[in-house]
Amino acid sequence: MTQATNTASGPTEKMFAADEASRALGIELVEHGEGTAVLRMTVTPAMVNGHGTAHGGYLFLFADSAFACACNSHGPVTVAAAADIDFVAPAHEGDVLMATARERTRFGRSGIYDVSVERGDQVIAEFRGRSRSIDSTKTKESPWAATRRPR
Repeated sequence: MTQATNTASGPTEKMFAADEASRALGIELVEHGEGTAVLRMTVTPAMVNGHGTAHGGYLFLFADSAFACACNSHGPVTVAAAADIDFVAPAHEGDVLMATARERTRFGRSGIYDVSVERGDQVIAEFRGRSRSIDSTKTKESPWAATRRPR
């Protein structure tokens, strides 16, 4: 795997640099390679629900971001066709979580990826994403054309 850098050179780095949602939540791209990615996120007070645990939507978003980095590592613009998550244990404010995405298989324009969200050695959630590569020439603009749009 490759350590992530601040320069957006490969497809994963370019896609993540343009991902305002993930970066606004403090999610960091730690490592990536073909079909793999590791991201880090600290649970903030804004991510905690009424039960005092991390809201499942934030955990899903975090795992989905790792999935996006892994499935876009091959180059063609790739999007989620479907995804599901199993919450195994609660996360709490201040927890530092790691999401590790791994490609299980690719076939045609489709792929299947698994993401484990962990706090240290404890599994917090297991995510499975199904991807589909799209023809970016049919879109108005490639999602990675600009690494960041002005606000």
